[in-house]
Amino acid sequence: MRILGLDLGEKRIGVAISDALRITAQGLDTIDRDDRPLLAKIIKDNDVSEIVVGLPLNMNGTKGEKAEDAALFADMIKREFSMPVELWDERLSSVSAEKEMIRGDLSRKKRKRLSDKIAAQLILQNYLDSRVK
Repeated sequence: MRILGLDLGEKRIGVAISDALRITAQGLDTIDRDDRPLLAKIIKDNDVSEIVVGLPLNMNGTKGEKAEDAALFADMIKREFSMPVELWDERLSSVSAEKEMIRGDLSRKKRKRLSDKIAAQLILQNYLDSRVK
């Protein structure tokens, strides 16, 4: 059973998946935020048993409007898919994703297309790493 990582945006969701041993995260896709059938298919096709949703806290650790939105989204998918959903602090995940892509010498066009997926991968990998300690 695998863990799915989600980086929630206003229009799109970056999606990442763990390996079967729950050690590494791989970027999977970027999907439309409202495409529940596709999210359900990803969950079913990848034998997902848990979901991690990035929680965009403010730099001082407080919850803003985007964090409240992420919490509501997490509650909704928890009910809809009847599985555990964890919120994970994602502060700076998008910044880290952007820096990694710049280091990889990706064009702006490619960075824009890949940023949500890579941010989801970073969120999930940080979550997986925290469980090993």
